Amino acid sequence: MHTFIDFIFGPMVWISFLIFIFGVAYRLYQYYLLLNQKEKFIFSYMSFKYAFRSILAWLIPYNPQSAKTNPIFYGISYLFHLLIFLVPLFLLSHIILIEESFNISWIAISDPIADALTVVILAALIFFVIRRIQVPEVNYLTRWSDYLFIGLVGLPFLTGFLAYHQFFAYRYMVIIHVISGELLI
Repeated sequence: MHTFIDFIFGPMVWISFLIFIFGVAYRLYQYYLLLNQKEKFIFSYMSFKYAFRSILAWLIPYNPQSAKTNPIFYGISYLFHLLIFLVPLFLLSHIILIEESFNISWIAISDPIADALTVVILAALIFFVIRRIQVPEVNYLTRWSDYLFIGLVGLPFLTGFLAYHQFFAYRYMVIIHVISGELLI
């Protein structure tokens, strides 16, 4: 058991990040090839200035036009996507792990705030599942893999919350938390 735990806390973390980095690079390369093959003209019209302006416009809450058509969904989605990056990044236990490995550290959010934000993330995921079931247009486009992915996103947050509060079997919650986080990466 200790060998398995050492593996998921050590080499498997690095393997996950390497797969992520090379996978993203490969997908970007594939998109570049496909774009170059199908629509070569797009490169002559592409502008980094307008691309970054568009990205910044989407980062401002309630700025995009789509936010005006469904403000509740947009607000929940915006908050969810913001929190799934901020909570793990500013969680004290994660910062301590990085500090032990790389000797770098940054400010952390308090544990009660992290708990509240985790509950917000889990509530948003429940909202997304209910929306997929209740809204006919979304239900029509939903496949079983969409529910699987929602579960995969929620599992590290749920198991991290349960492990921190030591509900159920702490050791197994931590193992599931680490493995699900690595799968998500």
